[in-house]
Amino acid sequence: MKTYTIYLFRHGLTKGNINAQYIGHTDYPLTTNSIESLRNIKAHKHYPQVDVVFSSPLKRCLDSANIMFPQNNPLVINDLIEYNFGEFEECTAQDLENNEDFKNWLHGDIHARPPYGESNAEFVQRVCSAFEKIVEGLMKTGTETAAIVGHAGVLMTILSCYGIPEAPMAHWQMDAGYGFKLRITPSLWMQTNKLEVVDTSPVSLKEDE
Repeated sequence: MKTYTIYLFRHGLTKGNINAQYIGHTDYPLTTNSIESLRNIKAHKHYPQVDVVFSSPLKRCLDSANIMFPQNNPLVINDLIEYNFGEFEECTAQDLENNEDFKNWLHGDIHARPPYGESNAEFVQRVCSAFEKIVEGLMKTGTETAAIVGHAGVLMTILSCYGIPEAPMAHWQMDAGYGFKLRITPSLWMQTNKLEVVDTSPVSLKEDE
């Protein structure tokens, strides 16, 4: 039976990531060191050849996609943008340690939200809807391989919602420039909305030989 392969890769680092800030929609570029790091990964490991690359609209993802997949013109999916942190944007946890709204958000349920931000439930619904449309599009067009270059929170949400083995978001943490290889079997997807997480990626050039 025909299967579909999707790779998920986390973008390179920005100064906001390095400073441990909550960075959602702020459009920080990659740092110079991060650009070099991605190029170094590409030189020693194997980003796969894929038919199509999808990306968040933010520069950190688009620029990462262009380094990882220079032969592909990334297709922007607006709903793959990172979480909207509202008033917490560009703050650190230390900045907010005495903020009651922050405490309530950290300990709140899925409907908790930062002031002027989106709730956890809204974020999950947005990301899952975007991902399901991508899968549907691949199947309709017979496109067998794809990559998504995105934000850690977005990719971890996809993995925790659809991945087999099933695991919480924290299990799916990934370093910048790295991610996971997914296999979608249409019958399994249609019946359960589940996919298999079959490997990490990229693999070393020697491993790929």
